[in-house]
Amino acid sequence: MSESPQNIPVKPVIVAAAAKRANASIIGMLLAMLSTVAIVLVIVWLNPQQKAETYRQTVDVAAISAHAADTAGFTPSAPVLPEGWYANYARWNGAGTDGVAFWDVGFVTGANTFIALKQSSSANPTWTSTQAQNAPVTGTRNIAGHTWELRDKPKGDRSLVLTSGGVTTVLTGTADLKEFDVLAAATTKTVQSPTTSSDHVTKDAK
Repeated sequence: MSESPQNIPVKPVIVAAAAKRANASIIGMLLAMLSTVAIVLVIVWLNPQQKAETYRQTVDVAAISAHAADTAGFTPSAPVLPEGWYANYARWNGAGTDGVAFWDVGFVTGANTFIALKQSSSANPTWTSTQAQNAPVTGTRNIAGHTWELRDKPKGDRSLVLTSGGVTTVLTGTADLKEFDVLAAATTKTVQSPTTSSDHVTKDAK
């Protein structure tokens, strides 16, 4: 039994011109993709992957300390530390509602942990406790001839606290105690007593 004309399947026929245009569109799309990939490869080649050290911001702690000294009334510590240590910020913070102005420096240790150094000549017990994250006193550590107060708690950062020459220094962070010792020893070498008006009078008289 032969199929009737209306039941015979019709095969679509693409004329040559349409086929040519379709092929041209595909080729154009492929060329565009290849061009994009080539551009990306060139950008990557010109901008190789940066190491973490590349993004390390250079902070001249000594220069910032010298600039802040007149305002602080003492020379904020700019400790000289072993190779591998670096500061990622240093600033002088004016007095807030607590009335305490302080020097604030962040150090990344050689083991890539962190310790913040905060220093003030107008510190009070509340400020000191806050900077030490309200951790209880758990002992002392004798470092370079100075007895630092150790504050620690099971969960959280540890702190070392020292008041010397009228300046209170608080070291707080996640580092190992041996690294705290390194920073504490370097810091005490730079602590100077606050300058008073009588000191200026004496110097002027001379």
